[in-house]
Amino acid sequence: MSNFIFNETERTIAIRYIKSRRVEGFISVSAWFSLIGIVLGVATLIVVMSVMNGFRTELVNRILGINGHLIVYKKNGLSIENYHKIVNQISNTQNIIAVTPYLEGQALAKTKNSVSGIIIRGTKWSDLSAKKLLWASLDNATIENFKIKQNVILGYRLAQRLNLSVGDYISLISPNVMETAIGVLPIKQNFMVGGFFDIGMYEYDNNFIFIPWEKAEKFLSTKQIAHGIEIFLQNPKTTQNIHSDLNTKLDESFTIIDWKKRNSSFMNALDVEKNVMFVILTLIIIVATFNIISSMIMLVQTKKSDIALMRTMGASKFLIIRIFMLTGSIIGILGTIIGAILGIIVSINIETIRNFISTLFEKELFSPQIYFLSTLPSNINFNEVFVVMGLSVSLTLLASMFPAWKASKISPAEALRYE
Repeated sequence: MSNFIFNETERTIAIRYIKSRRVEGFISVSAWFSLIGIVLGVATLIVVMSVMNGFRTELVNRILGINGHLIVYKKNGLSIENYHKIVNQISNTQNIIAVTPYLEGQALAKTKNSVSGIIIRGTKWSDLSAKKLLWASLDNATIENFKIKQNVILGYRLAQRLNLSVGDYISLISPNVMETAIGVLPIKQNFMVGGFFDIGMYEYDNNFIFIPWEKAEKFLSTKQIAHGIEIFLQNPKTTQNIHSDLNTKLDESFTIIDWKKRNSSFMNALDVEKNVMFVILTLIIIVATFNIISSMIMLVQTKKSDIALMRTMGASKFLIIRIFMLTGSIIGILGTIIGAILGIIVSINIETIRNFISTLFEKELFSPQIYFLSTLPSNINFNEVFVVMGLSVSLTLLASMFPAWKASKISPAEALRYE
């Protein structure tokens, strides 16, 4: 074990080699640039990984905050006619906290000055609380308007786009048609706006309208059916087990899809993007380690006479290797620690930094229309931080090996011949 602990002599010589001297000033500057490169590489990698983790976590929380962990459909796109019976069957399963049927359809929303395509969700007011993120964004007046007055609830971005306020009317035009004396006409109804929701996910805030169940049935021309049944679990980790249990309870005419499968393409894209970003940003650290190699090789060339003197005084090749390994390691370890601290600080304050830069340059750096979220999220995974730090230190040690080995191969007689 003592072979891996650097003694005071080795530490003193290594630190002296790093410090600026008159002859080796350029080498010291090169070492400092290597240090800065490692700091920036480690910090950038930690910040990007934290943002990617936060992005995934926030998206999952928002998806599950308004959708169930499992959704039951009828095969071939058919409606669920006996949904009350199915709800009772599912509710008896352990670890399920809520089972909510819903109606869904598309419509055209029309106001005095705007027209927009929207998605309708017909739901009972008692089922709204199962959608935790949605429920948390509603005030008491909005809940009362939905429950008692049978008003609709809009995403706040949709309301802004259509210039709507509480108490205004919105006209919804259904793709379904009705036969009249003058021919076939599309179904059109007016609904009063009872309030708005804001879950922080652009796709929902900009496109969804929640309508009380009875009014949704009338508008979508349905009766005593559901388009799907959402299942909310106490522990999302048990999704696969509940999925298997429900497959045995329900007949083959039903399809059960969990939230991961429903959003599989999106989640896979996030995983691929995270892995690619990790590889790309690791190259920054690799470039910095090449700077260490070049500065260490130059240091070895300028210290030939010192190495030769140490060898003639009895220093072994192993001692020379340890000295130059320590020289490179100090740069790498110091840069890694500073980079990790900087990365953690930036990750914690990433939203404040984004707002500052956006204000400074008067440009939007994180558009919710593109990234689905209204704020830049960050979630630091310290296991990943330690992986990044370990990778950085390991690359630094590998970079120090070749120059240290070259230093140990210097012949004292050759080095001192012209001194």
